[in-house]
Amino acid sequence: MTSIGGAEMVDWNLAVATATRLVRPGPEVSRDEARAVVAELRRHAKSSEEHVRSFTRMGTEATHDTPVLVVDRAGWVRANVAGFREILKPLLDKMQDRRTGPGNAVLGAVGGKVTGVELGMLLSFLASRVLGQYETFAPATRELPAGANGGGRLLLVAPNIVHVERELDVDPHDFRLWVCLHEETHRTQFTAVPWLRDHLEAEIQSFLGETEVDPMTVLERVREAAQTFAGGRTDAADGEESEGGRSLVELVQTPAQREILARLTAVMSLLEGHADFVMDGVGPDVVPSVGEIREKFQQRRARGASRLDQALRKLLGLDAKLRQYRDGERFVRAVVDQVGMDGFNRVWTSPNTLPTKAEIAKPADWVARVHRKGD
Repeated sequence: MTSIGGAEMVDWNLAVATATRLVRPGPEVSRDEARAVVAELRRHAKSSEEHVRSFTRMGTEATHDTPVLVVDRAGWVRANVAGFREILKPLLDKMQDRRTGPGNAVLGAVGGKVTGVELGMLLSFLASRVLGQYETFAPATRELPAGANGGGRLLLVAPNIVHVERELDVDPHDFRLWVCLHEETHRTQFTAVPWLRDHLEAEIQSFLGETEVDPMTVLERVREAAQTFAGGRTDAADGEESEGGRSLVELVQTPAQREILARLTAVMSLLEGHADFVMDGVGPDVVPSVGEIREKFQQRRARGASRLDQALRKLLGLDAKLRQYRDGERFVRAVVDQVGMDGFNRVWTSPNTLPTKAEIAKPADWVARVHRKGD
C-alpha cells in the first residue's frame, strides 16, 4: 500500500469492501440458470474471436494469451481496484515523496480510509452498469489471471448482462453474443496492435505527471467530487451546466492536462466507436435479432433512468462516454465507406495515424491526412 505519514493514501481493501457491501444485488436466477449463462458467455466469447478477426481483418493469435473471465459485480470491483492500483502507482509514489509537513501527516492518518470509502461508493454505482470490459492494465492475481508480459483480460459481468436482456425483453442468446462481439473487438484492438497499450499508458502517465499540486489538494478535490456524487446534488436548473454537473476528471484536471485529455478522448472514441461498428457489422450474419437489440439498446442509453441517475452519469463522465460511442462509430463508418476496411486499418499503423479529436468530428480530414494523394 502506498502511504503518507505511515498510513495508506488509499485504503484499497476498504474500497473493495465498501463497493461489495453497497452494490445492488443482481437479478434472481437459479443455480442451474447461472451456470448455463456463464457457460454460454464463455462459448460466445470464443466464437466471437473468429467473427471479429474476419470482419476487421485484424488477425492475431495473441488473444489466446488474454483470459476471458465471467464475473459477478463483486468480481468486477476487485478487478478494477487492481487496475487502479497499477495505473495510479507512479502518481501515488510521486505524492508520497512530498509527504513532509504537518498537514500531510494528518491526511495520512485519516485520508486513506475516507478515500477508500468514497472510491468504493463510486465503484458500487458502476458495478451494476458495466456489461463487459477489456482490462488493458490488469495485474495478475490469484483470483484474477491476466495475460503474460502485461497482457490484459476480458471481463464479462454476467448479472448485468442478464439484467439488461430482461429489461430490454430481447432474445437472451442473441444479446449475449452481441455483447461478446463488442468486448472481443476491444481485445482484438490491443492484441493485434502491439504498440497501442504502451501508447495509451504513456498518455495516461503524462496526464498524471502534469499533476503538480500537493497531495492534500489532490485528495481534497477528489473528496469534494465524490461527496457531490454521494449526495446526488446538482446546483443548476434542468438543462443547465453547473459545478455539480461536471465529471470527476474535469473537476481535478489542470489546464496543462487538457491537450493530453483531448488526445485520450480521440483514442477512446476510436476504440469504442470501432467496437460498436464491428458488433453491428458482424451482427446480421450471426445475431438474427441484431436490429431489434440495437434499437432498444440505443433507446436505453439515451433514456437513462431517474434524475439522480442522470446527474451521476454526468458527474462520472458517463455522458461523455456515450458521446464517444456515437462520434467514434460515425467516424469509423464514414472512413470505411470512403476507403474500405483496409484503408481504415491504416489507423493502427502508429500513434501518428490515430485520429485527433477534431478528425473524429471530421473523418474526411483524417482520410486526407493519412491517405495522401498518390497513395
